[in-house]
Amino acid sequence: MIQKPSIPKGTRDFGPSEMAGRNYIFDTVKAVFRKYGYAPIETPAMENLSTLLGKYGEEGDKLLFKILNSGDAFREIQQMDGGQLAEAGSNALALKVCEKGLRYDLTVPFARYVVQHRNELTFPFKRYQIQPVWRADRPQKGRYREFYQCDVDVIGSRSLLYELEMVQIADEVFKSMDVRVLIKVNNRKVLSGLAEITGQNDKLTDITVAIDKIDKIGLDAVKAELAERGLLPESIARIEPVLTLSGTNAEKIAVMRETLAGSETGQRGLDEMEQLLSLITAAGITTPVEFDLSLARGLNYYTGAIFEVKALDFAIGSICGGGRYDDLTGIFGLGDTSGVGISFGADRIYDVLSGLDKFPKEAVCGTEYLFANMGPATIPYIIGAASRCRASGRTCEIYPEAAKLRKQFEYADKKGIKYIVLAGEEEAAANELTIKDIQKGEQTKIKISDIFI
Repeated sequence: MIQKPSIPKGTRDFGPSEMAGRNYIFDTVKAVFRKYGYAPIETPAMENLSTLLGKYGEEGDKLLFKILNSGDAFREIQQMDGGQLAEAGSNALALKVCEKGLRYDLTVPFARYVVQHRNELTFPFKRYQIQPVWRADRPQKGRYREFYQCDVDVIGSRSLLYELEMVQIADEVFKSMDVRVLIKVNNRKVLSGLAEITGQNDKLTDITVAIDKIDKIGLDAVKAELAERGLLPESIARIEPVLTLSGTNAEKIAVMRETLAGSETGQRGLDEMEQLLSLITAAGITTPVEFDLSLARGLNYYTGAIFEVKALDFAIGSICGGGRYDDLTGIFGLGDTSGVGISFGADRIYDVLSGLDKFPKEAVCGTEYLFANMGPATIPYIIGAASRCRASGRTCEIYPEAAKLRKQFEYADKKGIKYIVLAGEEEAAANELTIKDIQKGEQTKIKISDIFI
């Protein structure tokens, strides 16, 4: 029986035209990253599962792709009695049959890399990383199980100038792509202060995980989830007005100063927010930046500023996000080492650029010139002309057979080739080429010495 070819749900194949668009995205973000002094690294697709578990919260642990050990992976579990199985948590059982997992993001592997190579690095250490990540999520529009992230992080400094740098990078990347965006900012210390004033400090993770879904499920569903997670009705009542707070950034900060009057942590978060917004103004950033109290970024490791970027003209989830983490390296033995970073979702950005028809034509076109095959007599002349074309930095190809010109023109049209080059015996004898613009229908006869310089 012949098997129908397929790929797992939530993954995609990319043909030449898609890859041209993706490479445009990668090249654009790399160029901006380098302008700010960031250098590239790569880490393995697999990490030790112990490196990944517990770093992304309960929700994140569920979405980790775990790699089954080779051999009889379940032998140890089969030897456990019912009591042992009942006592062991899902993470503990997973570690018995899976020693490795596919990376969930690039930040935790980055923290592991920094600690493992700390004696080789200069701090603050600035790196960018463009690689795929995997999440066992339910596939849907704009949400994939395998996707690329373009991360930029700096570690080894608490300076808010680096938070500013993340906003500047996001601003410059999307301006380069001609995509209008809104940059949302918040601070986890403000959210911690919110948990404090509700009297339920131990529910910070539950609060952030729930309100991080507000754009997906709406306020009422978030309130219902907060109740399910054990928040008291009076606590939810204190949180709700904050999540719907409107006004200018300055007005929101003024309201939150009063709301968090009893929280030192919350006030520190507002201080940082005021300083960051002041730096953004000083930097002359024209992309709109909004202080959004409903922005939570559900990952447990964030401790300070958090960011999220939304496309204004295309309906899709966030296309970029990140934040400050004060001690992510501490779990690997290097304490008191703060970092901040931001991640660009290449797959969602591709969907935005495609949906808005924002890919530059020159960035996604492949071959520029097709040299028509006019028969064996002119092949040596064509080969020389094509070599000259490539040496000048242009892209070209030679049609392989001396087929009818109509067929060669159809081939060029289907591939989006702009020019077809004709060189019969007459042109070869005169050391000339006839270049035809396929779209305009115009053609010009030129001396070979005058072109492809």
